[in-house]
Amino acid sequence: MFETRGLDVSALPEATTVERPRSPEHGDYASTLALQLGKKAGVAPRELAAALAEELGARPGIKSVEIAGPGFLNIRLDAAAAGVLARDIVLAGPDYGHTDTLAGERINLEFVSANPTGPVHIGGVRWAAVGDALSRLLRASGATVGTEYYFNDAGSQIDRFARSLYASAKGEPAPEDGYGGAYIAEIATAVVAEAPDVLKIGEPAALETFRRVGVELMFAEIKQSLTEFGVEFDTYFNEKDLHDRGELQEALDRLREQGHIFEADGATWLRTTEFGDDKDRVLRKSDGDWTYFAADCAYYLDKRKRGFDRVVIMLGADHHGYIGRMKAMAACFGDDPARNLEILIGQLVNLVRDKQPVRMSKRAGTVITLEDFVDAIGVDATRYALARYSSDSTIDIDIEEWTRATKENKVYYVQYVAARTASVARNAAEVGLTRGEPDAFHPELLSHEKENDLLKALGEFPAVVTRSAELREPHHVARYLEDLASAYHKFYDNCRVLPQGDEPITDLQRARLWLNDATRTVIANGLGLLGVSAPERM
Repeated sequence: MFETRGLDVSALPEATTVERPRSPEHGDYASTLALQLGKKAGVAPRELAAALAEELGARPGIKSVEIAGPGFLNIRLDAAAAGVLARDIVLAGPDYGHTDTLAGERINLEFVSANPTGPVHIGGVRWAAVGDALSRLLRASGATVGTEYYFNDAGSQIDRFARSLYASAKGEPAPEDGYGGAYIAEIATAVVAEAPDVLKIGEPAALETFRRVGVELMFAEIKQSLTEFGVEFDTYFNEKDLHDRGELQEALDRLREQGHIFEADGATWLRTTEFGDDKDRVLRKSDGDWTYFAADCAYYLDKRKRGFDRVVIMLGADHHGYIGRMKAMAACFGDDPARNLEILIGQLVNLVRDKQPVRMSKRAGTVITLEDFVDAIGVDATRYALARYSSDSTIDIDIEEWTRATKENKVYYVQYVAARTASVARNAAEVGLTRGEPDAFHPELLSHEKENDLLKALGEFPAVVTRSAELREPHHVARYLEDLASAYHKFYDNCRVLPQGDEPITDLQRARLWLNDATRTVIANGLGLLGVSAPERM
């Protein structure tokens, strides 16, 4: 058809995207393809739009195609073409929304990685929720993902932790640069219980025991609290292993081979300024000790050696200065920083009660912990609330709002639809209403405006998953679920599913049950991507 009009069809892409217009009067879907490609095809956009409209209008399932303005295409589907999606979603089940857009990518995703010197604090809680949701999204988009917790069990902060435990066990105040809080006393007591003679063996040996056993106990607690939060890691990586296996020296040798190492003032440096860093970085100090940055280099190289072609690291707001040096480090290894390394920065979170920030933890003293968060609003609300907002925005989580059983509580609003769709299905079964066989489904009966709106919302889910994964922004899924919940409530209020009294069961009611169950599937799949439950009853 295009050739008969003298159009250059080579300018047309094999696939394109369409969008839902803001106004329903503009159709079910809209496309700007003619505006984008008219010049490349050698014709005016409106002429190309006419050719596209004629071709699309002849396709099955397309009710009409209208041309608007200089070449916009407004597309309407017939009821049967739109309605069949309900059956497809139910039959796809947990797989609906999954795509292969990131197939072939091997991604290492590191998040939380809190030092084992205390419980997971409020910033780590945010990364636990967002990072775990992102790992689910990446996998749903076809990527091979390895999640990782970097266990920093070497360095001065561990020495301070050991001294704090030792002081507590002796009944003394914490060192000036040490750690406080009830948890220090708990861990110290546990160390003494495991090594009863620890206070009799001399300070150097005692500190080593408090260091070794204390870190083991603290990290076991961290892992347990994350597990109870629904977050499991594929790998828990010990920094100490990098030192013990000689990987810091291996990284230094590799960087030297690349020509980016130099010696100055008795220290060994990496010339990161060649790749945009604000200053060169020391890898080994003049006294022979390795720097933290040297461990960062070795750890990055270890991930790349394990076959990950993209390393994604989630860091807190106070680590923004790490981006330049880490990107430069990747370049020094010969990698493409834009391709092989991503650093995501998360902003601060405040837990709020009566419009005032909750400042103190009963157990940790100076910080709010994962347990404090969960105790205040629950696991589901915590995970949803933290994943609902863009990570680059500071947020206040209001305890009253997130525990209230109202639509203002967004996780309740979405979970209520999960429960309502399950209730409709149970009630249908009680009166003998079933969906019937898939080939007996009548999608053309789903012609009500609210049915059409719900179907369009359901159809957007795969694109939302893809966009959220590619942008590394799980909050799009949460916002989508809220819109879907709104569409379902309007459908429920306007389109009766169950027969009343002695009414005979109709094909329309069966079709609506398909649509109800499709909504349940998408709500459950979306909440699952956020690590949130989809209850059958509330």
